[in-house]
Amino acid sequence: MKLGLHQHFLAGLARLTGWADLLDEINVFPVADGDTGRNLMLSLSPLRRLSDDPTEASHQLLFAARGNSGNIATRFLSGLLTVDTLESMSAAVKQAAIDARQAVCDPMPGTMLSVFDTLAAALPSVLAPSSSPDIDRLLDLLAQTVQDTPEHLKKLKQAGVVDAGALGIYLFLEGFFSPYMDDAYTVTPPSVRFKGLLKVSDFFTDRPEDAWCVDTVVRLADDNPQWIKKLDSSWDSTVIVSKDGYAKIHLHTDDLEKWRQTASSIGEVISWNDDNMNRQMAEFKTDHATAAIRVMTDAAGSITRKDARRLGITLLDSYINFDNCSLSETRTDHQQLYKTMRAGKPVSTAQASDYERHACYQSVMSRHDRVLYLCVGSVYTGNYRVVMDWKTRHDPEDRLTVIDTGTASGRLGVLALAVARFAAQSTDPDTVIRFAIQTIDRCEEYVFLDRLKYLAAGGRLSKPRAFFGDALHLKPVVQPMATGAEKVAVVKSRQAQLDFALKKLSALAPGHPGLLVMLEYSDNRDWITTTVQPKVESIVPDAHLLIQPLSLTSGAHMGPGTWAMAFLPDPSDENAS
Repeated sequence: MKLGLHQHFLAGLARLTGWADLLDEINVFPVADGDTGRNLMLSLSPLRRLSDDPTEASHQLLFAARGNSGNIATRFLSGLLTVDTLESMSAAVKQAAIDARQAVCDPMPGTMLSVFDTLAAALPSVLAPSSSPDIDRLLDLLAQTVQDTPEHLKKLKQAGVVDAGALGIYLFLEGFFSPYMDDAYTVTPPSVRFKGLLKVSDFFTDRPEDAWCVDTVVRLADDNPQWIKKLDSSWDSTVIVSKDGYAKIHLHTDDLEKWRQTASSIGEVISWNDDNMNRQMAEFKTDHATAAIRVMTDAAGSITRKDARRLGITLLDSYINFDNCSLSETRTDHQQLYKTMRAGKPVSTAQASDYERHACYQSVMSRHDRVLYLCVGSVYTGNYRVVMDWKTRHDPEDRLTVIDTGTASGRLGVLALAVARFAAQSTDPDTVIRFAIQTIDRCEEYVFLDRLKYLAAGGRLSKPRAFFGDALHLKPVVQPMATGAEKVAVVKSRQAQLDFALKKLSALAPGHPGLLVMLEYSDNRDWITTTVQPKVESIVPDAHLLIQPLSLTSGAHMGPGTWAMAFLPDPSDENAS
């Protein structure tokens, strides 16, 4: 990819990511499975670390694409990878819009394809060489196309929302063109542009489908030029991209095995992802928590996307970089990450850009009257500084309360979960804030490392110290505190780690029947569930016990074999009145 528009792609992805949760919430077409935001984020994630070679960059997008929205979007954006000037953009967009439409077996108006068409038609006049780019007018035209999507698709009309994929591409383009805007330009949030069209009607229902959403990459067989004929009407929502001997095929099917056999007959299956749409649709229909104040926190708190959706928590992700990918931590394959680390390959973490964080703040603030941000400790990231700078400029009514919790990992997680549950039962935002402040110091966590070499690989410990520590089987026990991760003990075996944890838990058990305990795993979930969990349950049988994946911002530095125990005694409102 030529570097001229690299920052534009990054800005587009950042803007989209800030609003991804909203896209999931309004995703009803083609099926109400609530994954458009996720699919677009996963599909476009290669834009963060694209190769300078357009062919290689196109392959990265091809392999990453997920779902209808992701496959169509990547087909379109692949056509823009060689653009490096405004002058060459119009022709590239026109061809990319054609390519995207041709990839869809049954193209429909009222989807992101309509947004591409509007963009292709408007760009020549917007980018006329005789005048400055009129990006404001372009965005108005694109927004109108998104606003009109319910007039084209009956399901959108019934649900009372715009098309999630169309809105996602609009947000991406809003970010993509932002470098051409004046610094003083204020981007209108979707909640204002599309007011009344961003909440699914309570009366909307969709037909449950016992079906699968499948993304397959096939290396085509040389002697099989007619492979495309095998994609008959048995498959729904089909999107096909064929490039350089590979075919990326997205489809919906009721017969997963039949498609597996068909794909194998086309060529060598080298990538396969499937989602159970029946389960996704059931989760989409589930009533989710509403609260007196919206709780927001960082994904560094070992909270999953499923937790967040169920409890009404907004998550701010960090990024995990490995295998030439950069993925948000809650959408990264844990086992693949730890496999990469065990193979000795480099892994690193990164914060979201300020632009992305600002989009996230705007998103949550535009949709909720009051927001409580339980921010990861300022000693660990710059999130507290960034949000406070944003609040100074954009929160004159003081609707956003930010707390520097001084915590991270599971300690932040149990705090956020307890506060979200309390908020769901409260009618007073200020009471929730007081509860949060009083609860912080009652949360504890002990993190048990298996090997020190991973800390050394990330530059957090010298290699000689790590070598001798591992040779002597030294396993530090650390606590995330406001001053940083503090070493509180050193043991020499996994059994000793467990003994240490159980001793801490036993000291609490007699007087704290309402204990909240979180057990966190890296690549050792089986050991946690078969060995640790029964021991914990025998000591605190009445505790609310959670089994959670360790935050990957912790796991990426501490490595495979790490586990942790976080707990909060009596997460009640006894001191918050």
